Amino acid sequence: MPDCCPIVLPTLKNAMTAPARNVSVADHSVDPPTLYEADGAPTWVTRASHLVTAITQAAAGTRLGVEANPDESLVLLPDCGARVTTAAGSCEVPANRLLILPPGDSTLELLGPGWVLRAFTSRQAALAARAVNAADFVAPHADVAPLQDWPAPVGCWALRVYDLDAALAEGEKTRVFRSSNLMINILRERQAARDVRALSPHAHADFEQASVTLRGVHLHHLRWPWTPDMTTWREDRALQVGAPSVTVIPPKVVHTTRNLGDGPALLIDLFAPPRLDFSLRAGMVRNADEYPLPGSAA
Repeated sequence: MPDCCPIVLPTLKNAMTAPARNVSVADHSVDPPTLYEADGAPTWVTRASHLVTAITQAAAGTRLGVEANPDESLVLLPDCGARVTTAAGSCEVPANRLLILPPGDSTLELLGPGWVLRAFTSRQAALAARAVNAADFVAPHADVAPLQDWPAPVGCWALRVYDLDAALAEGEKTRVFRSSNLMINILRERQAARDVRALSPHAHADFEQASVTLRGVHLHHLRWPWTPDMTTWREDRALQVGAPSVTVIPPKVVHTTRNLGDGPALLIDLFAPPRLDFSLRAGMVRNADEYPLPGSAA
């Protein structure tokens, strides 16, 4: 979550409901890959209720393809550029870009080595079934609002490319973008440990947060709300994860994250569907003019 978020602790009403479930964590820094691409590049697949992540340690020439994807998908290229081909067109993009790919077939050919983060909705069923934490989501979770389709983008489905340097002004800490089904918050890369006197504990009422570590080591601080049944109470937890990793934080769980030690630390938060609260904040979503809000027409 961005540092600028206000502290929102669970209300008494939320605390009196059923206890929040556990986090679903995949620390890929110690896990074996889920699959290997054609050139041997390792890929780790993780999921949440409504989204699927695929993180690849690519080499120059690694090809990543998806067929008949039913929704838009996101691609984060923090380290290297790529040749991108979709039904809507092709182009070559440099590093440090976010891509929104239209529904349908798509192919990425990486121009150099580095991490690649892809995010899909859970309608990418074949990939969701391969997630290392698929067992955590066999049955739907009642505490999560259903996946909802927001309006299609203005104009038409298209390959969209965003320069992440241009999207981050001096002093800003977050870059939020949305598609018709997904939202991504790319935090400013930290070079020093986060100040422990300036954390941002908060909780979400009815949606999950998938926090992705691509660089550095992060510590997720987690607190479960009390219920009238003391036997359901849980101790606070400090969950340390390396890079890459994905931690899915359920609704109601109070959380805040800090990176440990100096050196590059990159944290990305993913949501499905997009967050309405972020979308209603003027200027927060960088591509809001391209994606209408629910209840409006494209």
